[in-house]
Amino acid sequence: MSGAAETQQVQGAAQGAGGKRGGAGRLVLRGALGLAAAGLLFLAIGFGLFLRRLDWAEPTRLPGADGVVVLTGGADRIAEAVNLVARGYAGRLLITGVNQSIGVAEIARLTPEFKDSFDCCIDLGYRAQNTEGNAIEARDWAQARGMTSLIIVTSNYHMPRALLEIRAAMPDIRLTRFSVLPEALKAGAWRQEPAIARLLVVEYLKFLRASARMKFWPPRVTDASVKAASK
Repeated sequence: MSGAAETQQVQGAAQGAGGKRGGAGRLVLRGALGLAAAGLLFLAIGFGLFLRRLDWAEPTRLPGADGVVVLTGGADRIAEAVNLVARGYAGRLLITGVNQSIGVAEIARLTPEFKDSFDCCIDLGYRAQNTEGNAIEARDWAQARGMTSLIIVTSNYHMPRALLEIRAAMPDIRLTRFSVLPEALKAGAWRQEPAIARLLVVEYLKFLRASARMKFWPPRVTDASVKAASK
């Protein structure tokens, strides 16, 4: 075989190998893009289902309960919870996740019309640092008072994750949800507000993470997890 012919043969073999490697690389890339697209589609469908499970109106009828638990995060939540106690739906209220620097007087100023309720029927919980901690703090509060039923008050977008954590912490207690609908979420206004839409997406992802944790790493219902769990 002449030198020129041998050179052409070597070059042809190299090009063929390079073409195979390039084809394999393209297949891997297409597979990765396909998986990414499928993942995004899964998340989009899940987000739609998450929105459908939210309460988009506050309840008009509510059964009575032994106590009310409100998770901090907005003045509207606390006002609604205090109102439930004042109207006789439950005999006692726990405000869980209160900042260490906040006292009864500061919270009472949010609902001055119900000041008397703070003197007799409202407890502040300072241990919880997140939703998991809220659930454990609420469990300890309810068990210490022999309660068998609770009304849970939080924002509508937070309710699915809150109930997930609370049910895991106290499966034997009957729970009734009272979802507070923030003004920004009424009438679908969140679709025109990127910040609100982002809040819903972040909460959806937190809900997915909590669901996965419940499935693969069942919660350890201990007092230490109130302080140790991170946001």
